[in-house]
Amino acid sequence: MAEKTDQIDFVWQGLDKVKNKTKGEISAISEVVAKAELRRQGFRVTSIKKKAKPLFGARPKPITPGDIAIFARQLATMMGAGLPLVQAIDIVGRGHENPSMQAMLMKIKGDIEAGDTLAEALQRHPIQFDELFCNLVRAGEQAGVLESLLDKVATYKEKSESMKKKIKKALTYPIAVLVVAFLVTAILLLFVVPVFEDLFKSFGADLPAFTRMVIDMSAWLQAWWYVVLGILLGAYYTFDFFKKRSKAFNHFLDRMLLQVPVVGLIINKSAIARFARTLSTMSAAGLPLVEALVSVAGSCGNIIYAEAVMKMREDVANGQRLQFAMQQTGIWPHMVQQMVAIGEEAGSMDAMLSKVADFYEEEVDNLVDNLSSLMEPIIMVILGILVGGLIVAMYLPIFKLGAVVS
Repeated sequence: MAEKTDQIDFVWQGLDKVKNKTKGEISAISEVVAKAELRRQGFRVTSIKKKAKPLFGARPKPITPGDIAIFARQLATMMGAGLPLVQAIDIVGRGHENPSMQAMLMKIKGDIEAGDTLAEALQRHPIQFDELFCNLVRAGEQAGVLESLLDKVATYKEKSESMKKKIKKALTYPIAVLVVAFLVTAILLLFVVPVFEDLFKSFGADLPAFTRMVIDMSAWLQAWWYVVLGILLGAYYTFDFFKKRSKAFNHFLDRMLLQVPVVGLIINKSAIARFARTLSTMSAAGLPLVEALVSVAGSCGNIIYAEAVMKMREDVANGQRLQFAMQQTGIWPHMVQQMVAIGEEAGSMDAMLSKVADFYEEEVDNLVDNLSSLMEPIIMVILGILVGGLIVAMYLPIFKLGAVVS
């Protein structure tokens, strides 16, 4: 196998086959190789040089899971149309709008041309292509059904990303509104309430208890705002630190999230849907169950479910049927266990699990819609209490003064 060398980006100018001026970019291991490739494509190069890096090192656009899902679908479609693998990757890469994705695909293409299989080339990019993706591609290459497996991978990725986006959308909106509400409340307490306080002093009358409480809150926040800000930032960084480094903290957090009303139900059902969809895809690819369960555990999105799947893997490796291994964990619904049992008996595990995944994905969709409907009145109540309460507190003395004058 040829030794790999990092490719370099070049910009070039030249003439095409009909002597028209043209220009473009190309990635190659050296300028000589770049010129040779352009000559092979029918261009006569007049100038070529390394692509200049941005002066201030602009951050490259990140590669998203959505980009990977689209790549899998496009590659499956092109191979289904009869295009060779290298040519298909080249077309997808050059046509991609994300420069980072384009550069990665050109590297993958170069690795394959140097003798790697597609699975080996993808494994060089573990952040973008997880173990499950690489295992499915490897199985497809070994069985000679890469096109079919890529289609299954694309379907899996599309459904998985669709479910993630729906859950994020449902949770992002209320969180964003509440954050803005608390920011507006802080601004009112810091800058607006003190103006009213000066006005009230000129009245020379006793203030209502509610107004006095708000003014005292404003005075306290003006005196200690930096402490509050420090506590909030400290809490955020502490949370982030332990979430990235502490397995025990993540275990506690995931277990607590499962107990939250509505949200916990969404997380439970989405974990089951991911389990079923992933295992269905890997079963259809013909991967051994013990090997498949390792990737399935990582796809659940919740440590409690991931640990349950790894316990099931140990039991299956010791000769136990998957249905009984699921029963012993105590977290899988009876319906899921029965569908797995039917799949094991009939030899149609992938079809049964696909039906389970479809059912729970629809359940998640309904719960997400219900969550959005439920959160709207709750958000309105919180906004009314925070912002409306401050406004009422500031106008109570004015109303009281008006009543005295009248």
